[in-house]
Amino acid sequence: MSQTKQTTNTGALSTLVLVFFFWGFIAASNSIFIPFCKTHFNLSQFESQLIGSAFYGAYFIGSLILFLCSNLIGYDILNKIGYKKGIIYGLWISVVGALLIIPAANANSFPAILAAFFVVALGFSLQQTAAQPFAILLGDPATGSHRLNLGGSLNSIGTTIGPLIVSFFLFGSPDSKNSVVTVTNINLLYIIVASVFAAVAIFFSLSKKLPDGKNDEKFESANKAAGSLLVMTLLIGAIIVVGQMTNVPKLNLLIMTLLSVIVVLFYSNNSAIKNDAGWGAMKYQQLIYGMIAIFIYVGVEVTIDNNFGALLKTPGYITELGLDESKISKYISLYWGSLMIGRWTGAVSVFNLKGTMKKLMMIVVPFIAFAVVLGVSKVYGNDTSDLYGYAIWIAIAVATFFYGQEKPVKTLFAVSIFATTAMLIGVFTTGITSVYAFMAGGLACSVMWPCIFSLGVGGLGKYTSQGSAFLIMMILGGAIIPPLQGVLGDNASVGMHQSYILAAVCFGILALLALKLKSVLKKQGLDFDAQVSGGH
Repeated sequence: MSQTKQTTNTGALSTLVLVFFFWGFIAASNSIFIPFCKTHFNLSQFESQLIGSAFYGAYFIGSLILFLCSNLIGYDILNKIGYKKGIIYGLWISVVGALLIIPAANANSFPAILAAFFVVALGFSLQQTAAQPFAILLGDPATGSHRLNLGGSLNSIGTTIGPLIVSFFLFGSPDSKNSVVTVTNINLLYIIVASVFAAVAIFFSLSKKLPDGKNDEKFESANKAAGSLLVMTLLIGAIIVVGQMTNVPKLNLLIMTLLSVIVVLFYSNNSAIKNDAGWGAMKYQQLIYGMIAIFIYVGVEVTIDNNFGALLKTPGYITELGLDESKISKYISLYWGSLMIGRWTGAVSVFNLKGTMKKLMMIVVPFIAFAVVLGVSKVYGNDTSDLYGYAIWIAIAVATFFYGQEKPVKTLFAVSIFATTAMLIGVFTTGITSVYAFMAGGLACSVMWPCIFSLGVGGLGKYTSQGSAFLIMMILGGAIIPPLQGVLGDNASVGMHQSYILAAVCFGILALLALKLKSVLKKQGLDFDAQVSGGH
């Protein structure tokens, strides 16, 4: 009996990918907003990184609340209400957050801005948890990965142009002579953002033809895992309280936070190995290593970018006096554009090309993407002539992708070594050479998420969905590692430039985790590099 091919709901899909676009747009825009707030509110580098902490911390809190509540009542809340309503509710939460930024900016209150960013990202957390499986439901399941790749491509475009657009709203064009810039310049932008999210939410609400998006998977309770994650959260909360009420050095507190995450995860796994009742997916070592890898990957991806603006403004780094805030957007845009370059290259595999044509496209596509990034920046008004030399780093990255052969362990290890080397070059050089090296971190990061994710949930069986939720929680790394670099940057004996040694350490750890994941999976009879030959 032949199976009827399901037609893709193109109207709903085109609206959904707009949501993917804005996730990237807002996240990447933080890199322009952070140095702006640092100057406007006279913040330390550590304090300025709290924007990222509020943003990425919300992903962890949102995912954790959803899991704890589902675990308490015994069924998956999101599956109960459906992915469609999950996206709608998430959109409205983000609308509220975007609108809250406006009174926060007008009140000139940095804590209120942090709270507003937290609410925006809380909505994103619910949207992302629902949108990815929902994208698969909007057509033939066999082509679900194509729709996710489309969403990922739009997300990358959002990360590329977001910094340019926000820079325009704050500073005007690069040639403009704005003498007075206030936080209220952002008001119109967030009115537009809130309006777009509201429009998408209304569209989804009124679309009767859209599926609710539910599945029949049995919810697996994991009371001990829930308790473990709650303990981790309480420990982090306690450290924050100690930081607010005492003069304990911020560096010590952040190291304690990192240790809390790692110790709780390994304790949980060791306990689960002895008696797996109530631990669910946490009994699998590959998931624990995957969670740590996601934590570090998101942390290093965000920290390179969120501290980049402050580095570019440092006198003597790229120019004698340091770049003006209005001039940094083209470099920020190319960093995020590097992720787009890598993802477009990885997406070549989706088209089932073979042999020479596939190899040719894997060489040509990244440079087409590079041209697109430069073109967008040029349209904005930037002089991009000093960015042409970055093509050398793209060529090295493409060679690294070829070496990885689309195998998750080999690719993760290769790009981690590539990125570690790039960060060290960036630390020990100055000027455009150093800038290129740090931006190249984006090329490496572009393919890390799918590699880590596939290895982390490999062999989990019925616990795959639960393991995926735990991995998404580890976006928490984006809330902790950037402030850690900020503290190092504030230290006079280290400085912003040398603080990037932290990024080199993170990528070095990811290389080791790639080998560890391979070892753990191999003991279970799983050799992904031997079995997997698909795209990133």
